[in-house]
Amino acid sequence: MKKTLLFLLLSSSLASAQMQPFLLQDVKLTEGVFKNAQEVDLKYILALNPDKLLAPYLIDAELPFKAERYGNWESSGLDGHIGGHYLSALAMMYASTGNAEMKSRLEYMVSELARCQAKNGNGYVGGIPNGKVFWDRIHKGDIDGSTFGLNNTWVPLYNIHKLFAGLRDAYQIADNQEAKKVLIGLGDWFLELIKPLSDEQIQQVLRTEHGGMNEVFADLYIITKESKYLDAAQRLSHQSILKPLLAKEDKLTGLHANTQIPKVIGFEKIAKLTSNADWSGAAQYFWQNVSQTRSVAFGGNSFREHFNPINDFKKMLVSNQGPETCNSFNMLRLSMALFLDKNDVSYLDFYERTLYNHILSSQHPEKGGFVYFTPIRPNHYRVYSQPETSMWCCVGSGIENHSKYGELIYSHNTEDVFVNLFVPSELNWQAKGIQLIQKTNFPYENTSDLTLNLTKKQAFTLNIRYPKWAESVKVLVNGKVQKFDAKPSEYIGLKRKWKKGDRVSIQFEMKTRLEYLPYDSNWAAFVRGPIVLAAKTSTEDLKGLFADDSRMGHETKGKLFPINTAYALVDEPENYLTKLKPIDNLNFTLDSLHLQPFFDLHDARYQMYFQTLTKEDYEKQKEIQKQNEIALLALEARTIDKINCGEQQPEVDHQYKGEQSNSGYDDEQFWRNTRSYISYQLQNRNSAGKYLEISALDEFKIENIEITINGKVLEILSFENKKLRIQLTESDLLNLKISAKNKMPTARMTQIRILKN
Repeated sequence: MKKTLLFLLLSSSLASAQMQPFLLQDVKLTEGVFKNAQEVDLKYILALNPDKLLAPYLIDAELPFKAERYGNWESSGLDGHIGGHYLSALAMMYASTGNAEMKSRLEYMVSELARCQAKNGNGYVGGIPNGKVFWDRIHKGDIDGSTFGLNNTWVPLYNIHKLFAGLRDAYQIADNQEAKKVLIGLGDWFLELIKPLSDEQIQQVLRTEHGGMNEVFADLYIITKESKYLDAAQRLSHQSILKPLLAKEDKLTGLHANTQIPKVIGFEKIAKLTSNADWSGAAQYFWQNVSQTRSVAFGGNSFREHFNPINDFKKMLVSNQGPETCNSFNMLRLSMALFLDKNDVSYLDFYERTLYNHILSSQHPEKGGFVYFTPIRPNHYRVYSQPETSMWCCVGSGIENHSKYGELIYSHNTEDVFVNLFVPSELNWQAKGIQLIQKTNFPYENTSDLTLNLTKKQAFTLNIRYPKWAESVKVLVNGKVQKFDAKPSEYIGLKRKWKKGDRVSIQFEMKTRLEYLPYDSNWAAFVRGPIVLAAKTSTEDLKGLFADDSRMGHETKGKLFPINTAYALVDEPENYLTKLKPIDNLNFTLDSLHLQPFFDLHDARYQMYFQTLTKEDYEKQKEIQKQNEIALLALEARTIDKINCGEQQPEVDHQYKGEQSNSGYDDEQFWRNTRSYISYQLQNRNSAGKYLEISALDEFKIENIEITINGKVLEILSFENKKLRIQLTESDLLNLKISAKNKMPTARMTQIRILKN
């Protein structure tokens, strides 16, 4: 098989000391939670039907399809995007496990895509609805784009990026030569597509979420060494994101989080290929900003898919839409790229934290299924996907996440081996005749044992990561304690002439600490070593725990429990930790609660963050929270349906369409306005809603706006305090259209609700 991951991240001119990854084929998981997660993922991959995933591509190529396409997101605008992820997951799972069915399915998928490409005749292959018409408009410079809609098509470049990445992985990881041909053909088609466009028009296209298009064109350059692809990669780099990062300016608040992270992965890859220190510095600044100031204890970031202010996590605390798994999927990719580039162990501290607490926890360990949102709201829960009903983005990244756990357990330079993570596994470095077997029950136990099997005695340095969280580390070689000068977030280097059967033992001391949300928040999580602890609180009203096929099936449907009723740590600060009573290394009691690793906690409501208060402050704070919760929950109880304007998922969930429309983030609120029209589809279940209420950042000018529902112009009942209200006629499905009149822009609308009264 090809040494693909190496070529992805490294150029042949790098010095011998440069850190390099091992291939997935070189590392095998042997037991434990990661091995289990890999096996559960494999079953999920097998449960997906390749012919259903291929149907959008065959439909677009006007070829007979063998099975109806999947529903959900796969038939409502993002048709085909899971197919791209599926290619990547098949390649990675085959490399990680050697499973023959993975290879067989991968070859079948690629051959069918090649058939579609041949039928199209111009290199194009895609599943985007009415793709040929859509791309022809772009080619002619007819571009009307916003954050997630391009010519009223849902993130088409994001969609096709998944296919680019899947074909890349099929070739580079699984050595599928046909995938290389399809990938190059698709790349050349795209170059012809954008050839007539000016740089300004390209940047206009890039306003819409487009995944890592700059990265995959950098990959095409690595594969072919043709400069046209590297030129395209630079041209496809979004300047409105890059320029502030180059200037070390934080302009991220309010932006859709997962839209930005893949762009930055591309910046970093292009920087390596062009030796551009400024672009690499921009990627490092972004990583530092997101991982250290915008991420919570388990490594995730954002609420309702957007970056929150770095000094205010309150909205994340109350939301049922916490950090999105796709964000962490991409932050791990960025962390890995920067670690390999900079040889900086601190990137591994974040990687490990996020891997255990977010990625591992995002898959049900028995039934399978992937999590979209992980709320930190006390006493809330998560929703798991199902193979036949759920086609979300976090399902696509989910089937990849658990197929590649071996990517960074170990790394190497020309001569030496680096142990980065403490995961039961076997490393086989065939070129050096080195096999390393790691046996560990970490994090349940604080030790890891390494055994070396060598074809011959040889001298090299075995480097063992000294984690940032470790209070102390002891290292023994063949039972003898070793002295070292390494500090946390460095490597302990053991340089000697090794022989077959040599054993190395690593012993850690872990402590439990309270980790607070940033900026003087009094909300904190219990973290032991790298492991976030949480408590099961209830199994009441877990509505939608396993998702149905509804458009918004990835969101929880159960009620919100009042935050003021959540468990709080009420005492003097020095006593908070003493309330924990150990059961074993990772399990504790906290009064009536049982704290356990968050990645072990499923099928229940939970509490991860705890409010810390002195006794003097407790009653006062509890009353304030109670009043806030009463108002919030009362409004939610009156609400039949709602749209948060300017936010991707709520708008797409409600069939957004529009022209000459802009969206943004001001005064800590998302908004959308238009100079033409915007439209949504809302559900008024059982016609229970009596009023439509639209809120805005500006006062409404009624003479400049027209509102229709199901084609009928409706009278505005009232408009004051930046809200307008309309009485509804009985109908379960409301097609709402808001039009601008007199060529004047509408107010910046923030929220639309259907209310009972």
